[in-house]
Amino acid sequence: MTKYEVMFIVKATLDENAIGAVTKEVQKLVSDNKGKVIEFKDLGRKKLAYPINKEVSGFYYLMNMELSSDKVKEFDRKLRINENILRHLTLNKESE
Repeated sequence: MTKYEVMFIVKATLDENAIGAVTKEVQKLVSDNKGKVIEFKDLGRKKLAYPINKEVSGFYYLMNMELSSDKVKEFDRKLRINENILRHLTLNKESE
């Protein structure tokens, strides 16, 4: 298992329950792929540097996880197609 760091931005126009559901869904994606969430941080609501899909702010989350390297591509694909996630970035922590 390889260690990864993922940062993602959730739409700020969602209600609290929907935001919670999105974060749980991201964590569930890791566990469904036989990975493990090591740390999950809510960084709060922040103004975006530029509008993304007409959104001007978003809720930032930082997650450290362990996941098999062959499952990362599918994990990224599922985050990309989730319409409630504005942006995400997955970094390999072991290549530093």
